[in-house]
Amino acid sequence: MIDIEQFEREGFVMTPSLFSSAEIAHAISLIEVPASPDARRGGIRDIMHRVPELRGIADHAAVRSIVEQVLDPNAFVVRSTLFDKTEAANWKVPWHQDLTIAVHSRRDTEGYGPWSTKEGITHVQPPTEVLARMVTVRIHLDPCPVTNGALRVLPGTHKLGRLNQNYIDSHIDEARAITCTAQPGEALVMRPLLLHASSPSAIPGHRRVVHFDFATGALDNGLVWRMR
Repeated sequence: MIDIEQFEREGFVMTPSLFSSAEIAHAISLIEVPASPDARRGGIRDIMHRVPELRGIADHAAVRSIVEQVLDPNAFVVRSTLFDKTEAANWKVPWHQDLTIAVHSRRDTEGYGPWSTKEGITHVQPPTEVLARMVTVRIHLDPCPVTNGALRVLPGTHKLGRLNQNYIDSHIDEARAITCTAQPGEALVMRPLLLHASSPSAIPGHRRVVHFDFATGALDNGLVWRMR
């Protein structure tokens, strides 16, 4: 369970470790082979499609208790991504919000757009109210100190609604930014609309994070979440 008042006020919360060391080692063993061809990319979309056993992490009792506390018991996974900053893939992520969702197929619908296709998967920006019914859980599999590209967040910015990317700089106050350092098994729980960024790792090494987006409710006009 999390401090739900803090979460709703600030748009994020860090959890204690949700997994045992054995569970973390098992998760790493599951992703080692699928991740190796993509070492230079630093990320794998739709990782649960490649590694269905990761469903056990998304459905873990500790994760579900948080998701159901934030959303409701009917919440479900809608996207899964593996991130790993290494010497071969060490990138900077500018301040942004997570605005897109993955769907089965395109169906032009009022309030949904623009559309895009990423690695064969259809994505779209939905209305803000859809994003408000979502929560992200980022589970760390490696130590993630400040020097290892830890995510930075700006508390409370999820309440600003959808921001035009061209004007995000006017909302950035680096003095208020919080760096979400983590130990293996700890999770960052956040709203997709929270402004967040990350720097390249100063001392490159594995920074494996399994990123799950959860949602509740149906989409409009017959659109279907990709993972439903």
